[in-house]
Amino acid sequence: MASLKIKFRPSTLEGKEGILYYQIIHQRVIRQVTTNFKLFIDEWNSKSEDIKVDYLNINRKDYLDSIQYKILNDKRRFETIVQRLAIQNGIFSVDDIVERFRNQSVNSSLFIFMENLIALYKKHGQHRTSETYLSTLNSIKRFRNGKDIELIDIDNELIISYEHYLKTEGVQHNTISFYMHRLRAVYNKAVDQELIEQKYPFKQIKIGIEKTIKRAIPIKYIKRLKALELKEFSSKDLARDIFLFSFYTRGMSFIDIAYLQKSDLKNGILSYRRKKTGQKLYIKWESCMELIANKYSSKDSSPFIFSILDNTKGDIRKQCHNTLTLINRNLKIIGKEIGLEIPLTMYVARHSWATTARSEGVPVSIISEGMGHANEKTTQIYLASLDNKVIDNANRKIIKLI
Repeated sequence: MASLKIKFRPSTLEGKEGILYYQIIHQRVIRQVTTNFKLFIDEWNSKSEDIKVDYLNINRKDYLDSIQYKILNDKRRFETIVQRLAIQNGIFSVDDIVERFRNQSVNSSLFIFMENLIALYKKHGQHRTSETYLSTLNSIKRFRNGKDIELIDIDNELIISYEHYLKTEGVQHNTISFYMHRLRAVYNKAVDQELIEQKYPFKQIKIGIEKTIKRAIPIKYIKRLKALELKEFSSKDLARDIFLFSFYTRGMSFIDIAYLQKSDLKNGILSYRRKKTGQKLYIKWESCMELIANKYSSKDSSPFIFSILDNTKGDIRKQCHNTLTLINRNLKIIGKEIGLEIPLTMYVARHSWATTARSEGVPVSIISEGMGHANEKTTQIYLASLDNKVIDNANRKIIKLI
């Protein structure tokens, strides 16, 4: 049967730390796997081949405790690897064990595994997905006070504790479900990669989304917003104008507004591809849209319609996020000024357009296509040959209301 022993290699220099390494033995063949665990010679018990528990230096206690914890996890990983090889292959070599052991050691902790996963999504251009996992990782780090945990130690008790922590922090149900859904996906990826064994730690957690009230406001508040006197080019003025532009363009999302390029506007038609779904939409360019676009037009050398993003100033996605945060902050202030009881955000513009359109008798099918609801498959098939002029006329009808 395969076995794993811990060995210590002292430093050749006096007073320097030595290295711990594993000796893996199977079928009388011995291999060595070096670790990054460093010890002074007086911290190693050569007789029991273990770290000394009676620490002479109290300042090293936490460090040595962490090494013991990692060694314990490595032993458990080793046993799991051997068991799986025995089940899957029957006959296996010591090199098979070492290969899997080394591969797993790179991603054995939750933080490192998630960080590698986030980097992979970024590399493949899946920035939004990487951001959702980063948000989840940051939440877990707060829960753990920055202390990493081995993937093998994720169990039902930990997940229940994490859920309790989120609730006591006042995190809303849907946000808790968001974090749990991402964490479960991470756990399942680790299982698929055979880093850990499936133990179903989420079985007692209800991961579901509650229905939320749509953030739509009546047209009278849109009128108040438009008529509000604000200092020109102030942060509040920008927030109000971008909100109105979103409303005018059938609830275009902020990220799509920010990424609009001058080349997207041709012959009085604005065409763009939604970042969220990849669907291509076409909007008739109206005078109210042009007034706002001209007001915040970007410099000649910039490809963007609005001067929200600047290719010369670093991370564009970060610029977009920071500007959206500022706009939403100002919209909430403006919302109170016009008598709104709900928080005014860019999200509200999209739902307000849909609600207003429906109240004006615009068929749901036209609203669906106008907003680019690509996930409504039945509706999209039914509307496949719908003339875009119908949507433009509906949009003009809504714009005239204000």
